[in-house]
Amino acid sequence: MTEPAGSADPVTEADTADEVEATPRRRQPLLLAVAAAVLSADIVSKVLAVKLLTPGQPVPIVGDTVTWTLVRNSGAAFSMATGYTWMLTLVASAVVVGIFWMGRRLVSTGWAIGLGMILGGAMGNLFDRVAWGAVTDFLDFYIGTLHWPAFNVADSAVVIGSGLLLFDLLKPKREPARTDVS
Repeated sequence: MTEPAGSADPVTEADTADEVEATPRRRQPLLLAVAAAVLSADIVSKVLAVKLLTPGQPVPIVGDTVTWTLVRNSGAAFSMATGYTWMLTLVASAVVVGIFWMGRRLVSTGWAIGLGMILGGAMGNLFDRVAWGAVTDFLDFYIGTLHWPAFNVADSAVVIGSGLLLFDLLKPKREPARTDVS
């Protein structure tokens, strides 16, 4: 059975065998596949960045606008909460556990992809925090005098995944077809 377009509820509970058959197919395998792909891309890119880049020395990609710059970030986004790695580790762990728990009942394809991206990104940065005490960032943007803080594949996946979830929440939902002719 396929998921109804515009399904308002990303998760569902099924208590009886009849409800299981009537319930749309679970999307946990999709969520886990997306998370594994993001985590793999994040780890490979960080290993290459550490191996090929010198910390703090930008390598131009698109003029001076896009560079590869290896930095370690012990804080959160924009280097906020530097020195609170333990707290950020707990938050990321809670996000990972929450998504795994929610993923057991997930039926929406859009939510499986979005949450899978967030899960993979959270796990990638969580691994860095536990293993190295800081997150490895290497993508850097400068637009005129505006400097966007360095980030990585995991950060991008979390932002894109969150955007997909927000889009799914805000898009109009289709009304179910009426079967009565009154």
